Amino acid sequence: MGAVSHLQEAVLAQANANIHSLDALNIRLEISNDHNKYPAKQHARRVAAKLGATHGLIYLAGTPTINWGDSDQARPFRQRRYFYYLSGANEADCYLTYDIETDLLTLYVPNFDLHQAVWMGPTVTKEEAEARYDVHQVYYFDSLRGDLEKWANQYNKTSPIYILHESQKPIISPSKNLFLDSKKLQPAMDAARGVKDHHEIQLIREANRVSGLAHRKILESIHEMTNEAEIEGSFLDTCVSNGAKNQAYEIIAGSGENAAVLHYVRNDEPLKGRQLVCLDAGAEWDCYASDVTRTFPLTATGDWPSDQARDIYHLVEEMQEECIKRIKPGVRFLDLHVLAHGILIQGLQRLGILRHGSVEEIRQSGASTVFLPHGLGHHLGLEVHDVSERSLMARGDSGFYASVLVSSLTHSPCTLTASGLEEGMVVTVEPGIYFSRLALDNARKQKKLAQHINLEEAEKYISVGGVRIEDDILVTGTGYENLTTAPKGSEMLEILRGRIDH
Repeated sequence: MGAVSHLQEAVLAQANANIHSLDALNIRLEISNDHNKYPAKQHARRVAAKLGATHGLIYLAGTPTINWGDSDQARPFRQRRYFYYLSGANEADCYLTYDIETDLLTLYVPNFDLHQAVWMGPTVTKEEAEARYDVHQVYYFDSLRGDLEKWANQYNKTSPIYILHESQKPIISPSKNLFLDSKKLQPAMDAARGVKDHHEIQLIREANRVSGLAHRKILESIHEMTNEAEIEGSFLDTCVSNGAKNQAYEIIAGSGENAAVLHYVRNDEPLKGRQLVCLDAGAEWDCYASDVTRTFPLTATGDWPSDQARDIYHLVEEMQEECIKRIKPGVRFLDLHVLAHGILIQGLQRLGILRHGSVEEIRQSGASTVFLPHGLGHHLGLEVHDVSERSLMARGDSGFYASVLVSSLTHSPCTLTASGLEEGMVVTVEPGIYFSRLALDNARKQKKLAQHINLEEAEKYISVGGVRIEDDILVTGTGYENLTTAPKGSEMLEILRGRIDH
């Protein structure tokens, strides 16, 4: 890393702030859960605490069975993540209630259907659900309406029924004028989900284990592949064979210039004549996501195909390493995002791609966003872009961060100020550098950007496409743990060269 600018010194000072001497003890209280069940009761209590409520009924509907339009074929099932968080039930057509005052979590499962049982296998029984899920009681769907009406008659005049959306109102007699609250539940659940408990972390860890196997398998066999589709197929094969049937998101396997398309998912072009592959792919395990990106060369020897490809990879590697090693409680993630841009600017200055100004002047111009148009990372959990009380990339009203945020791509709200990282959060760190024809053509038309970019030099890197490296990082009491096991850097190159046997 080159000389540290005043901007980076300020960022590093912020990153090292807010650490109390007690943090070194790494104390964390966890309540164990019987039989290693998904801790639904614990989650329900956490949500109630975030609601600040001592009375009321939380009502959630799971994903129903739905056919495709104009078809008798059901859509692939994916459980609603808010429902899963309070139930642990990955079954269709379920409902739940949580009585806050009595601390009573109830799961409602589908009625027995003979036709369903003959054709698709029986749905979960009441007894099976009681043994499988961490809830207080289980009933069949037939009991739901009567139980809701009974609760409403007794308590609903003064205690609300909390729902996520107006479209998910409970099914009760039409004449019933219910006291509903559709505003507070989702923010409370978002806040609860931001920090993961031990059980959740273990699921993310397992998702990463399988993803690591799939990424490694591709490195071992990439020389036999001729098309992006084979990369996608290999990844899916390894994941499904190891028990991870679902992907956390659509696989991105972009070669050559396709690697500069951030969410390229066509995955159908030949690999011949291309320098790199950017593979962004992560398995899902029991509804929890992993999110892993690796970029690797396509040469027969496993060496870098050009000085440009090597230099950009090492620069992105430096960006990621410098950001990851500063993760700990209290650090503001957006400051790490600014740090990544500072390292990018210095590196592209050395390569002659950025010019005419200091690191700070170039950053303020927004020129670095031409090459890094997305955020440094995001929360990870039940969603690949998981929810939280506040976005990691929220910037408040400060203009300091505006030049390195592309709001349409980072999805970062501008009305909230992000707090520091907390122990138990899982975040991705995924810097990248991209050479997009469209982005460079657009920069050419904007004097504010073009004055700092040597476009003639930048265009020499278009065949490199893009480089992104992404790991999933757990914030611990004193620092971090990298949950990602997929090979990268020198280990990745050694596998490509056939020097590591597994």
